[in-house]
Amino acid sequence: MPANGLHVLPMASSHRGALSQACVQCAEGKKMVLFVTGLCRFRCFYCPVSMKRNQVDVVYANERLVTCDADILDEARSIGAAGTGITGGDPLGVIDRTEHYVRLLKETFGPQHNIHLYTHEPNPEKLQRLVAAGLDEFRLHIPHYLWGPLSADGGAYRKVLEDAPSWGIRRGVEIPVLPDKEAELVRLLHTLDEIGVDFVNLNELEFSETNEDKLHGRAYELDPSNGWGVRGSRAVAQRVVREVRLSVPVHYCSSRFKDGIQLKQRLHRRAERTRAPFAETTSDGTVVFGVVEAPVGRDLARWAHRLVRQHRLGPNAYRVDFGRRRLELGAERLRRLAPRLGAAAFEVEEYPTADALEVEREPLNRAAFPEFAGGGT
Repeated sequence: MPANGLHVLPMASSHRGALSQACVQCAEGKKMVLFVTGLCRFRCFYCPVSMKRNQVDVVYANERLVTCDADILDEARSIGAAGTGITGGDPLGVIDRTEHYVRLLKETFGPQHNIHLYTHEPNPEKLQRLVAAGLDEFRLHIPHYLWGPLSADGGAYRKVLEDAPSWGIRRGVEIPVLPDKEAELVRLLHTLDEIGVDFVNLNELEFSETNEDKLHGRAYELDPSNGWGVRGSRAVAQRVVREVRLSVPVHYCSSRFKDGIQLKQRLHRRAERTRAPFAETTSDGTVVFGVVEAPVGRDLARWAHRLVRQHRLGPNAYRVDFGRRRLELGAERLRRLAPRLGAAAFEVEEYPTADALEVEREPLNRAAFPEFAGGGT
């Protein structure tokens, strides 16, 4: 297949030309997502950032709330990260913080740790600071009202994209596909081809809790066959990748690919490194194990020690979660023990992430039901 031939990826994604190294790492689950701030002055109507992050000055490494540099490094190690994607909000809005994190990651993991950044701001001074710190790639988000020849009001974006190669950095453009802006998108792509950017990434437009009112207000509709995708976004993206002939690589990434491939791969990598010996990993990258919840008012350490001794649990057969006041052990073993326990026992499925989001729980004994709950051991 020629280098610029059509490559079809899972979950309706596709590309022409070579993928960015950062995109390859994302697909393999090897890229940590470093959210450096929720603040952004552009306030795009389609921004999907969640309520707890949107326009809030917080830092997250994947799902972990960052309170110090060690949190970032520990999260990177927990997935065996080969690189980091810096996003927001707009990372250039907190340039000192962003520069510090680029230097921290490069100094800790070495020059081979690939770092890319996503920004709305065509600011050459800030970007050159980050290049000096070790940034490998930036992706400009060009506002939809500037799509076209990038002259006049769009001139700042054109100049940054034209000048960046002299700084020693890869540069591309990453934008959502608005289904009613196909003609403008095609004109922009031809402009970017003329400039000779390193790549263009097209993302599927999707509904979220923060943008749904604005999307509905612009007459966008949910695609009933495609999760939270906006009707028409995928069709336009696939048509553009398939039919618009360009020299620059163009990649369409669907929302299902982000969840079904990128996220799943990252979950598997994290589960391999962080799950307890007794926990089992599912095909989706979640982990399954058993929990016994400590009765209210009991001293957790003494209660757990009694259960461990009474049921002869070896050192690798259990874990005490002091934050959630429970004893954790293998699901199959707990199924056998549960009928003899007076404390509530469950089989749980969780994401192997820092926030340990629970997917499902199954009661394993009478005490697990509220009407039977008591103060048993």
